[in-house]
Amino acid sequence: MPTLTSELDAVNQMLGHIGESPVNSIASSTSLPISASTAQKVLTEVSREVQSEGWFFNYEKNVELVPSNSAITVGEDVLELDPIDKQVDIVQRGTTLFDRRSNTTTITETIKVNLIRLLEWTSLPETARRYITLRASRVFQGRMVGSRELEALIARDEFQARSRLLESDGSNSDKTIFDNYDTASRVGINRSTFI
Repeated sequence: MPTLTSELDAVNQMLGHIGESPVNSIASSTSLPISASTAQKVLTEVSREVQSEGWFFNYEKNVELVPSNSAITVGEDVLELDPIDKQVDIVQRGTTLFDRRSNTTTITETIKVNLIRLLEWTSLPETARRYITLRASRVFQGRMVGSRELEALIARDEFQARSRLLESDGSNSDKTIFDNYDTASRVGINRSTFI
């Protein structure tokens, strides 16, 4: 029965791209060969990088953040947040929110934000797992072997996997052209010129 790509599967695919033998487990990084340990670190690094773009699976809308002791802290899994109310000038500093207008971390009002969350591997959809694995394979191969031929082969598969992920993102995120400010403003300008 087919299953989703596990983190172990991803590491073994990365090792396979450089001709290394697969490992049976990645549970203990101290007992792993250096190449497998490096592959696991690169996979984690690339997963964080890809997820920071904000996709349908890790982008959350209208999240209410409630102050506690006159401050708002967020989990370490929050990669980025953006207040919905544009009158509020709040930024994330580590896990604490900072009010740039008042130059303070003292926040007493509930704030609604859109945020991007870093998910565990097991929470990612297969399209994301495939793309992250291939991108990590290309980076890993570059660091370990440095073959331009291998890089080109992996890059072709990576490009196809990103296309599938973008298609899945478009199907699942319910975005319109008006979600992009530049597009929406141009459409607005074009409308006024034809009236």
